[in-house]
Amino acid sequence: MGDATRPQDLAARFPDDLAEWGVRRGGVLMVHSSLSGTGLSPFAVRDALLSALGPDGTLVVPAFTPENSDTSREYQAFTEGMTEREKAEFRAGMLPFEKDATPCPAMGALAECVRSTPGAVRSAHPQTSFAALGPRAAELLAGHDPRCHLGERSPMATLYAADAQILLLRVGFEVCTAFHLAEYRTSPPPPTRTYRCVLEEKGNWFAYEDLALFDGDFGEIGAQLPRELLRVREWAGKPVLLLGMRAAVDTAARLMSGYR
Repeated sequence: MGDATRPQDLAARFPDDLAEWGVRRGGVLMVHSSLSGTGLSPFAVRDALLSALGPDGTLVVPAFTPENSDTSREYQAFTEGMTEREKAEFRAGMLPFEKDATPCPAMGALAECVRSTPGAVRSAHPQTSFAALGPRAAELLAGHDPRCHLGERSPMATLYAADAQILLLRVGFEVCTAFHLAEYRTSPPPPTRTYRCVLEEKGNWFAYEDLALFDGDFGEIGAQLPRELLRVREWAGKPVLLLGMRAAVDTAARLMSGYR
């Protein structure tokens, strides 16, 4: 499909495209996306994804909230150039994480659309929550330990066990969050670090230790995945990749263990 395709036609054909790419009807699909330049509303894309998955399928998106942390890259960018007094005032005014209300603007329009859809389920982690629609949403997102971003006590491990598929819709492996689960499974284990975020009310800071997550080599890791693990297509002028989460995580863990 070329860039000249009208948005309404693009949306109408999208469920058939998804089926042709190999999205499993009735399955679990985690989507990372960029809709910029498509002319499509996130609501149309959400509905097309749900249509392709069918009534028994479950759609999952990352609903991360780095904006309420002073240990995130986003915080560093927000406060760059500020005086210490300005930083203190900024920090004091940071809004706390509220599972049912805090938006996830850094994750893109589709993720925020899914999160805010009536009936959506969201996991409880104050930094790396997930949102989902579908019959398995509550099951898949339950029990997200607030001291475990994306490891064995997070929905990422549950999605792995559920044999979820990953759709990278007009984005690259650089944002493939499943590779973080691979980090927890490398040998030897990576070091840990302290994270902080605001919970429940302004000024109520929650600190915890977890893996020192690093995504700087995710693009390189994705490039090394065996091609037989991927379905590569184009949609609205940019690449689309579909892959199985289990094979991707297992392969990434082996690669990381070999050189990190």
